[in-house]
Amino acid sequence: MKIVVGYLPTPAGRAALRTAVEEATLRSAELVVVQAHHTRRWARHTNAQETEAALSEDRAALDASGVGYELVPVADDADPADVILGACERTHTQLLVIGTRRRTPVGKLIMAPTTQRLLLEAACPVLCVKASYGTD
Repeated sequence: MKIVVGYLPTPAGRAALRTAVEEATLRSAELVVVQAHHTRRWARHTNAQETEAALSEDRAALDASGVGYELVPVADDADPADVILGACERTHTQLLVIGTRRRTPVGKLIMAPTTQRLLLEAACPVLCVKASYGTD
């Protein structure tokens, strides 16, 4: 069994990774971590030092979890939704885990394009995790 997780070293991405590790442990599944790196799309939400610290901490937690995993990088010019959906199809994924962040009332009317595509096009159940999940 495989679980795919869309990961960025942001609060939402980190919550998704934590949840995916928990689900993989419960289900005796392996993880496929689709990992984007610092791009202009989300650079405004992080700074380089925080990003590197989060990456290091998350890699250590993933290694310590004992869950088997595969890292799938997202190229700068690639659409993250395409890469995530491709990973789901290739591995016959049982669950896709993605992170979401808080939005203003107006922002709730407009869903992020990547999130919308994943929710509408994934052929497996999708678990959306709030950025603040597990940090309170």
